Amino acid sequence: MSLRSTGARLALLSLVALLLGGCSSSTVRTTEVTPVIAGDPSMPEDQLLDVGVRLFDPNTAKLTEEEIFTSPEIRKAEARYMPTALADTLQKSGHWGAVRVAPTETGISDIVVAGKILESTGEKLSLEISVSDAAGAAWYTKQYEGYASKYSYEGKRVPEPFQDVYNRIANDLALARAKLPAAEATRLRTISELRFAQSFAPKAFGGFLDIDKKGRVSVRRLPAENDPMLERIRRIRERDNLFVDTLQDYYTGFSKQMSGPYQDWRKESYSESIAYRELRAQATGRTIAGVASILAGIAAQTGDSAATRAAGTVGIIGGAAMVKSGFDKRAESKMHAETLKELGGSLSAEIEPQVIELEDRSVTLTGSVQDQYGQWREILRGIYEAETGSI
Repeated sequence: MSLRSTGARLALLSLVALLLGGCSSSTVRTTEVTPVIAGDPSMPEDQLLDVGVRLFDPNTAKLTEEEIFTSPEIRKAEARYMPTALADTLQKSGHWGAVRVAPTETGISDIVVAGKILESTGEKLSLEISVSDAAGAAWYTKQYEGYASKYSYEGKRVPEPFQDVYNRIANDLALARAKLPAAEATRLRTISELRFAQSFAPKAFGGFLDIDKKGRVSVRRLPAENDPMLERIRRIRERDNLFVDTLQDYYTGFSKQMSGPYQDWRKESYSESIAYRELRAQATGRTIAGVASILAGIAAQTGDSAATRAAGTVGIIGGAAMVKSGFDKRAESKMHAETLKELGGSLSAEIEPQVIELEDRSVTLTGSVQDQYGQWREILRGIYEAETGSI
């Protein structure tokens, strides 16, 4: 095959690539939301398991190419915002007792929900959700994915664009709970109480539970119902729950504070993501076609006639222009990304943790919410030791 024919084939391939680059498939997005399965209002109260939703793993080291508009500051904020949205959905479903956002892993609940953000843009949300219980049994780990419609961001009061994702998580958790026998639910409540007791009084309550090599917890024996140590632990746990409930007010206030700028960012991210993807496709197509045109022009320079060589020169010049156009498109798309990163920086400045004030007493707690909860646990430990004389 001659260089001239090779150049012609390259030029043809570049044209095909350019045409294909201009074609894009679109996914139909709707505003329809999966309804939440309602809980049974006749469920006995002692069968309503408490749920702790841990703060999500922001997964900032794994930002995808599609998340070029997402800064680590935004992702860390989402790791606090999304558990609150999920906890609210679970609480409203009617399947559970108290549903709380757990500030740290030290919080002990009957059921624990952990999440990792795999991808989050105004257009797409992908989460990995893991569910386990107080006995150390892993229920399941599952990935959830949802797409927002452009209609999700219209109007003054914008609903949660990815509520469908939270509803599907809530439904799967409810279905898993429905398979749990009543006796097992009672056992989980007992284990969570004894684990809490062990965390404060390991010597007094250390012999009630067994833990195997896989981390599975079983009940060895039960304390007497009128055990004064158990009564003190229950009072301590009530105070702990009261504090964690106060933290829920913080998380709710945090979400409300974040909602306005966050939804604005999502709206911008939605349109910018689409614009960026189109610009990137155009840039790639123009660059490939330009390089192919340059190669074809160089091949034509070896031709016998002056006309062929002149055509090759035109091809080289035209190809160079297309390559430059591709680079210009990339620069334009980066400009869009930088605009949203600046917005992300301002968003993170609005949502710094606040000092928590308790209703029954004034406690000076500093640092993040997690730090404050750790300090609170130490205060509770001091109260317990003072009451039992074990200082």
